Amino acid sequence: MAKMFIHGESVNAVSGKVLDVLSPIDGKKFDEIPRGDKADVDLAVNAARQALDGAWGKMSALERGRLLMKLGEKVLEHHAELAQLEARDTGKPMTTAKTDITVLARYFEFYGSGADKIHGEVIPFMNGYNVTVLREPLGVTAHIIPWNYPAQMLGRSIAPALAMGNAVVVKPAEDACLSPIRIAELAREVGFPPGAINIVTGLGEEAGAQLAQHPGINFISFTGSNEVGVLVQQAAAKNVIKCVLELGGKSPHVVFDDADLDRAVPIITRGIIANTGQTCTAGSRLIVQKGIYPEIMARLAKQFAQIKVGTPEMDLDCGPVVNLAQQERVRRYLGEAQKSGIEVVAQGTLSAGLPAEGYYVTPTLLGNVPPNHCVAQDEIFGPVLAAMSFDTEEDGIRLANSTDYGLMAAVWTENGGRQQRVSKAIQAGQVYINGFGAGGGVELPFGGVKRSGHGREKGFMALEEVSTTKTVINYHG
Repeated sequence: MAKMFIHGESVNAVSGKVLDVLSPIDGKKFDEIPRGDKADVDLAVNAARQALDGAWGKMSALERGRLLMKLGEKVLEHHAELAQLEARDTGKPMTTAKTDITVLARYFEFYGSGADKIHGEVIPFMNGYNVTVLREPLGVTAHIIPWNYPAQMLGRSIAPALAMGNAVVVKPAEDACLSPIRIAELAREVGFPPGAINIVTGLGEEAGAQLAQHPGINFISFTGSNEVGVLVQQAAAKNVIKCVLELGGKSPHVVFDDADLDRAVPIITRGIIANTGQTCTAGSRLIVQKGIYPEIMARLAKQFAQIKVGTPEMDLDCGPVVNLAQQERVRRYLGEAQKSGIEVVAQGTLSAGLPAEGYYVTPTLLGNVPPNHCVAQDEIFGPVLAAMSFDTEEDGIRLANSTDYGLMAAVWTENGGRQQRVSKAIQAGQVYINGFGAGGGVELPFGGVKRSGHGREKGFMALEEVSTTKTVINYHG
């Protein structure tokens, strides 16, 4: 049975309770995790505080950076093991799982190399004064991460926090938390002191809620649904601490009639089927200028007809979705589209012999979708692409901005002026021009606007989010 990781030790829940881990591949139990609650969260937060008061807090930025770099190296040494664990836990194809572990290592490398390069500043002031601005860690940071990319999300969330000198408490999703636990064990092997990294497993409404409202934390990062994000922000407000929220998206591809379709069509396809569509940045809306709508739909139909769904070992285009609830969610939205008479332009194929109890869904391309329909407005979190058309540049921008979300977008055009106008007008935290996604994008500041959340992860901006400043005014005469 997997165990939690608190104060450098692998432990069971104080209550002794456990949760079954079900495989999305066949719906069967293959492991157990501790069902943590308030008592376990208390222990983890106290362990983090002790680390700050002890060995971890006394480390220099250079020493912290070296540990993070060593952890990145250790991840690569255990690449095959971690990829297998990630694929088994989430159901994703092996190639995707391997990529995730490579990106995880990159997070530790990037922030490890940057740990000693976060400088303060000196402010020119009145004669007789010396004013310096120091950048300091916040303290104990809490991280509630989702199930779609458990390894990657762990690195994305905790690497900058650790680089800045914070001690972390992580609550991974109960549906997929085995790789975060293993990574914490590897951190112990490379020399992270007890309490610097703590992992509490359990249900969101139990362990997650207790962590979000714990008076001993100084910051919280949450990635997940809008509904839970609001609760996390309310909990942070009660303790008057900062939070970073990444709450999903409904990312558009805005394709103009001069777009390079040879480049665009394969990238648009990958943008919705990657990780079986279970990606906050999934390009789930296709907004196409009318002059090329028939051609791009014909090309995409050929692409979708070739998509294959299978088990991780088959290593095809898509695996199963993570659980039964998610499978039912995707099917429910496809049912709503069918009720509304929305055209199914093309679908992928489920491989023969898949376990009947597995959580498999069929990748689907929908055409001429009304912009206000639920499949065009809601985050389905599955391999469903909703296509629609527009006339003018202004119409394309209006449709791109017509949802509550604003996480990522893409603009496809060879017109340089239009590239600049449209990318500036689209409401999103990241906008790609003639591309979509960038190999994990570890270096690129990432986050949303509107109901996609606030705050920034990735890049050097993440280090600012998990730190604060202190202004020292020294009168020397």
